[in-house]
Amino acid sequence: MPKPSSRIAGIIPSGKDGWEVHFSAMMRKQAGEDIIMLSVGDHDFDTPSETVEACVTAVRSGFHHYTMLPGLPRLRQAMARLSTRCTGVETSADEVIATPGGQLALYAAVQAVVDPGDHAIVVAPYYATYPGTFRAAGADFTVVEAEAADGFEPRADAIAAALLPNTRAILINTPNNPTGAVYSRKTLEGIADLCIRNDLWLLSDEVYWTLGGGEHISPRSLPGMAERTLVINSMSKSHGMTGWRIGWLTGPASMIQLLISLNLVTTYGLTDFVSRAAIEALENDYGVADIAALYAARRSVLLDGIHGSNGFVVRGSAGGMYVMLDIRAIEPDCEKFAFALLDAEKVSVMPGSSFGDAAAGHIRISLCQPDEVLREAAQRIVRFASGYGDAKV
Repeated sequence: MPKPSSRIAGIIPSGKDGWEVHFSAMMRKQAGEDIIMLSVGDHDFDTPSETVEACVTAVRSGFHHYTMLPGLPRLRQAMARLSTRCTGVETSADEVIATPGGQLALYAAVQAVVDPGDHAIVVAPYYATYPGTFRAAGADFTVVEAEAADGFEPRADAIAAALLPNTRAILINTPNNPTGAVYSRKTLEGIADLCIRNDLWLLSDEVYWTLGGGEHISPRSLPGMAERTLVINSMSKSHGMTGWRIGWLTGPASMIQLLISLNLVTTYGLTDFVSRAAIEALENDYGVADIAALYAARRSVLLDGIHGSNGFVVRGSAGGMYVMLDIRAIEPDCEKFAFALLDAEKVSVMPGSSFGDAAAGHIRISLCQPDEVLREAAQRIVRFASGYGDAKV
């Protein structure tokens, strides 16, 4: 057959994307093994029933047709109100575009700010799709590692050292996936200063903002940043709607207007009845407080279960749906550790190296399981780590 485009072939150029442990665990679980899955951030509970009923009502009411490209007006208004709460900046509907999930919001943001051959900076540890999203835009990028010793908060001077004449944007994520780090005001002010002085866009992934363990500060709220910040958001985590694919991008109205054309040639708008269910969920905060409280409690359960275990150091882990463990004192090769843990104890976790070099030597543990499963998983992880250490002596 004719060869594919270099753009599509180069999204994941190595053929590996860091999810090999998870995919192996999934295959084994589907084959009947009793695997505890702590390697993916998908809720173990259903979407709140109120949201489901709103969707059923919309389906039965005949809302089966095309919608406006930027989203239904009432949906954009609801998203704008939530963006006001998330970012601390009064937001209007024309500063928001609805997208099929947070990943499409990220894709739209990247397409909006870089041309082929432009350069961007990606702060790591990062969500696994970040590099591929820039490759899909034909842009170059430099990964700047936020160090474990700094609680996985990036240093502005390290970002500044990576700037090139053709740098157009910086991508950050707070609360962070995979580390759970919640960036401080000081950290964000340093990054904002770089953006202003070098006339850069800042792409801020804030999909975990309701699940933070501290004060969430959006860089959009800092002086001079509203005009140069694009905020990626989603209902997947905050409202328990991972499979519904509802997200949005917040930014200057002029940029949002341009991005309507991208929806024309990609998504052609959102599903009507899903949009109407999302409106109800946004306007009524269905599930938001309960989900945030649930993950805060689960974080405590997991951390209590590993507390006092030799060899583990908790890094970041203040927010989000994950706990990040530094295992370098036990095994520097986190992928080797994760596969061995899966084989010995039937527990699936993500190697930190899947998210950038800064997270190498760590494992990411998802909190998307009930308390009793997390307690059992903690016992298995502690037991495995203890035996692993003995075997190495």
